[in-house]
Amino acid sequence: MDLNILCYLIPALFMFCCGVYGFITRKNMIAILISLELMLNAVDINFVVFNRFLFPGQMEGMFFTLFAIAIAAAETALAIAIICNIFRVAKDIDVREITKMKF
Repeated sequence: MDLNILCYLIPALFMFCCGVYGFITRKNMIAILISLELMLNAVDINFVVFNRFLFPGQMEGMFFTLFAIAIAAAETALAIAIICNIFRVAKDIDVREITKMKF
């Protein structure tokens, strides 16, 4: 494998692993959302890197990454709106406390 591709894949792998660790260990919804965004950004880096090294003259990976970033922005806005509504009702955004909100 080319050394240049490893210079991009290793930081993306580290970002993804940090995101998984944060997603599993955090109890705060905002921290979980940040960890999820970290994982999505690592995947976007991989899209661009594999497009650049496998198909150097084409731009499909870049366009797909831009589309994924737009979807992630919409998902983040929706998640923050849901978290704000949960905070209004429960006065807490701890995941353990939210499971008590059963109707």
